[in-house]
Amino acid sequence: MTEWQNGLAVGFDLETTGVDTATARIVTASVVLLDAQENIVNQREWLVDPGIEIPEAATAVHGISTEKARAEGIPAAQAVREILGLLAFASEQAPLIAFNAAYDFSVLHAEALRYNMPPFIPGNVIDPFIIDKQVDKWRKGKRTLGAACEHYGVVLENAHTSFADAVACVAVARAIAEKYPQLQVDPQVLHGWQIGWAREQAESFQTYLRKTKPEALVDGAWPIKDD
Repeated sequence: MTEWQNGLAVGFDLETTGVDTATARIVTASVVLLDAQENIVNQREWLVDPGIEIPEAATAVHGISTEKARAEGIPAAQAVREILGLLAFASEQAPLIAFNAAYDFSVLHAEALRYNMPPFIPGNVIDPFIIDKQVDKWRKGKRTLGAACEHYGVVLENAHTSFADAVACVAVARAIAEKYPQLQVDPQVLHGWQIGWAREQAESFQTYLRKTKPEALVDGAWPIKDD
């Protein structure tokens, strides 16, 4: 599985009930297979009833209310089982690309454990959030998906829908690889590099935070957080 930037890629994104990966529940999910020209080869989307109230703050981000999820969503356990199965299959065909992958894969990991399912431990993830911070360390401004799209010339429509974000993160990853050819390596090699980069970035951020908060801790585990 080499030259990932010129082959098939799988975009993955979740929209959830909150920011804490240990407690957040999946509300929508998308797994999108794209070819080298970014045409959609296959896709699967889920609307999920998370089994809990969706906070208004989360609804404000992704637009899914508790009422809509309960009326139209599938049971969470069913969705988690299907997502795990599809990602396991897809990861054998192409690299998995997710922006801030440690969030999405950690939420999925917690959901799997919640429903007593074997967790999925990916080994060929490409995370443009981590990579962008590594290759362009001193660029000022936000490091959100929207900001990355703007910086690398990627059009992002319907931001904070899992489908749009999944497609956009693939385009951003490829744009970064085009600008920085040293990233054009086997996905499993790049996966290993990102483990180290994520740890270093977390340590740097923790050092910064401890200037005012001596007890601050930043989890640098990637692509699944330790907590």
